[in-house]
Amino acid sequence: MNFEKVIEKIKDIISQEIGNKKVLNKDVAKALGITPEHLSILKKRNKIPYEEIAYFCAKRKISINWLLFDQDIETIANETEKFSQIRYFKDINASAGGGAINFDEGYEILYIDKRIIDKNLDAINVIGDSMEPTIKDGSIIFIDRNDKNIRNGGIFVVNTNAGVFVKRVNLKSSGEIELISDNKAYPSETIKPNEVEIVGRVVKIFS
Repeated sequence: MNFEKVIEKIKDIISQEIGNKKVLNKDVAKALGITPEHLSILKKRNKIPYEEIAYFCAKRKISINWLLFDQDIETIANETEKFSQIRYFKDINASAGGGAINFDEGYEILYIDKRIIDKNLDAINVIGDSMEPTIKDGSIIFIDRNDKNIRNGGIFVVNTNAGVFVKRVNLKSSGEIELISDNKAYPSETIKPNEVEIVGRVVKIFS
């Protein structure tokens, strides 16, 4: 796989986003969430930043297999056993409140090579700074809905009467559930088990 060819495709995508202006390597680095120095090192080694590109594509609803392998969506759909399916709920925002939501409709399927992400995940947007610096405002988080075990803690998406939130979860000895914000400006909240639905564990974050 040719590093330059992949980077040129990314430049074309960014150029369209900013009004067909010239795109430099530093702009590509920023879009991928890495430093220009890191991108330069990857270029010298002809090493593709697969994970960063996967998130770049997920945010823009672009097929990563088209970008990397020139495979169209019909080809991918016919060989789904080779690909993980990411259900991207572009209209769902964690930490935004607004009541319960439906995680079974209103999503788009993104196909990602299993060599990059080896399981089917859901992806939603994050609004607000309550989980900074771990999760920044505007991030996309990837959720494993098969993992709802909160006994050992971790970061989870939870659905409550007050809305959908991404929080660090702690199961207390009383059986109550503590929802903790990494941003210390926000107090933690303790709720009863019947007042919350554990949607799934956050396994990847794309800022």
